[in-house]
Order: sequence, then C-alpha cells, then structure tokens
Amino acid sequence: MRQSVPDIHIIGGGISGLIAATVLEQHGFLPTIIEASDRLGGRVKTDIIDGYSLDRGFQVLLTAYPAAKKYLDFDALSLQEFLPGAAIFKNGKQKIIGDPSRKPSLLIPTLLSGIGTVKDKFKILALNQRLKKKTIQEIFAEKEQSTRLYLEDIGFSDAIITDFFTPFFSGIFLENKLETSSRMFEFVYKMFGEGMATLPKYGIEAIPKQLAKKLKNTTYIYNTKVKGVENNSIKLESGDIIKSNFTIITTQASELISNLKNQAIPWKSCDTLYFETPKRNIKKPLIGLIAKPRALINNIFYHSSIKTISTAKKELLCVTVIENQNLTDKQLITAVEKELKELCKIESCTFIKHYNIPMALPNLENIQYEMLPSETRLTESIFLAGDIQLNGSLNAAIIAGERAALEVIKRAS
Repeated sequence: MRQSVPDIHIIGGGISGLIAATVLEQHGFLPTIIEASDRLGGRVKTDIIDGYSLDRGFQVLLTAYPAAKKYLDFDALSLQEFLPGAAIFKNGKQKIIGDPSRKPSLLIPTLLSGIGTVKDKFKILALNQRLKKKTIQEIFAEKEQSTRLYLEDIGFSDAIITDFFTPFFSGIFLENKLETSSRMFEFVYKMFGEGMATLPKYGIEAIPKQLAKKLKNTTYIYNTKVKGVENNSIKLESGDIIKSNFTIITTQASELISNLKNQAIPWKSCDTLYFETPKRNIKKPLIGLIAKPRALINNIFYHSSIKTISTAKKELLCVTVIENQNLTDKQLITAVEKELKELCKIESCTFIKHYNIPMALPNLENIQYEMLPSETRLTESIFLAGDIQLNGSLNAAIIAGERAALEVIKRAS
C-alpha cells in the first residue's frame, strides 16, 4: 500500500462508478462512492414485490458485450437465456420469428410467420453475415444516419420495418421512429448475433451486487446528494463540503459543474408496468412485440418464462411503454390492460407495479464506442464517466468507468 493515498471520490454508485472503484482498488487506491439513493446500482435495480422480482425497466444483458465479459462472472450470475427471436402480435394473431441458424426449431415458424418477404429474410441473413465480419471499431467509424434510413437503404420492405425492426429496436433505443444512430443499430445487432440476450436469475440488480461484492477497500456514503463539484471539493445538498484530491462524476456533470450548465444531455424516458396473469400466452422465453403503429404498448415479456427467484405461483408479465401519451398513471394502467386484451389476447391480469423512468437512456449524438483515459479528464482533479460519455449501454458504462479510473491512477501515481 502507498505511503500517501489520495482522497478519490466517485459520484454515483451505478455500473460505471462500481467499475471505476474496481480499477482503483486493483491499483491500491481506496475510493469513496457517494450515492444519492439507499443502495448501489444506479439505473440497474430490482425490487421484490408480492414474491416477484421486478426490474426497474425491462433490461437485458448481452453476453457478447466485450467489457461485460471482462468484468462480470457470467456463471455466478446464473444467466437465463432468451430465445433468439420474437413473438409478434399482428391482427390479433401471434407470429414467431427467429434465427434458425442458432435455434433450428425456429426455422418453420419463421418461414410460416408471414412477417416480411422472402427477400427480407435473405437480406437479414446477409446482414447477419456482414456484421459478423465487421469489427466494432469499423462500425463506430461509419458515417452516422438514422436506423430507419439505414434499413431502407439496405432495401428492407416497409412491412418488416413496421412489423419487426421498429417494435424490436424501439424497445432498445426507447424511441419509436428509429432515429437512433445506425452505429448503435449495427453494434447492438452484432451483439445480439454473437451472444445471447440474458437476465440473471436474481434480477438485473445482480450485476451491480456482484461488482460491489468484490470491492474490499471502497467506502460508501448513501442517501447523500451532491450539489456541486469544484477542483478538490464536493459540496453536498446538506451544505457540507468534502475535500477530494480526485473526483469521478458518473452522473450528468452539467448539473454539478457551473460552467457546464448549458450542456445538459437530453434523456429518453419509458414506463414499465408489471402484471400477474394466470397463464402465459407466450410459452417460450421470447420478447413479445406489438406490430401496430401508434399502439401504446411496445413490447411484453413473461419473466416467469425463465428461472427467477420468484416465490409467487402465477405468471409475471412485464409491459414496456415508450410514449405514455401524457396519460395519468391510472389512465395508463387502464389503457395498457385494454391493449393487452385486444392486441395480445391476454384476458385476465392483475396490476402489480408501475415504474415511470424519466432518465432511462441518454439521447446522444455522434456516439462512440471507445475513449482514451485522457478524454475523461475535465480539469486537473475532475473526471467524467458513465454511459453518457459514449453510448447508452451497459458496455459503455463499464468502458467509461474503467477509462476514468485509469486516468486518475496516472495522475495520482
């Protein structure tokens, strides 16, 4: 251990903050995490309600994420895999499509689904092969355009863009016009193709819990909101001042640093609603997509189709709404129940919980995959991390946290 260890503070105990603490500990430092809430995890949290594990927002871990493979123990997370496909609800019927090269049992349902043309299916196969050969660095070096324009340029039909690509990627990008960068589309599509979409058996919060469990020399300050950050000092909302040699900000820095006030990043929001149902109408672990333009529901998923720690006896249904149309909470619940019945033939459901998530994903332009450690430095003592530095993904949060920590180590050594 060093003779003189500098005071290093990390603002925000989400994934990026935990990774920063991990890297700092590996190099002999003793960081302190300042967390506004009562526990770690940031946007990656799970609540236990009525015997069910409810993730705050429908989230998945893509096992192909390079940074996740570096820092997470997938076996210890007891990851439960989704099938590589989707159940699409269209005109009152459920159609199954998927990747038969990875799951041969999906071949016949996909061919008989009526989703997209034969030409579309060949184009999907060609896209799969092209992105397998394309490196991540090449993807993020491409000129950006909207995902919608990208798909049209490839020659996909309006039908498959409407029935599959829009509902599937709207649920990932949290916007239903496919305006998100084509770089992000190619990256996510590649990750889906090279790995599996999964959820930990113990809920999505198992990820930050695993990271925190490995930390041995990190101090935590909970239920503490930061009001501002200056060189070598952190001002809390309580009025207290904390001296800090180095500070890593993993939250939105514009709210904490006066000369960044005009650089606030816009955020995408969503609503997640959970219901209990007597049975599943999607039998296998597939995401359900609503192929009806202007529908309130974007996607559904039965968490009870995979192994969880649930002690409840019925089925747990998760519903994601991208645009809540300014409905009140009560109106939204009623409208979602109506659509579940009309569009998905889910006749009986009991409402459990509604999460309104105003800051679900950062709405970024000129997205990047990588950054140099030096690019995280704002001043001699303030460093920036979080997925807002690169792209809205768990992979980006990990990379940014690692890079910020490496730059602090360089300057503290």
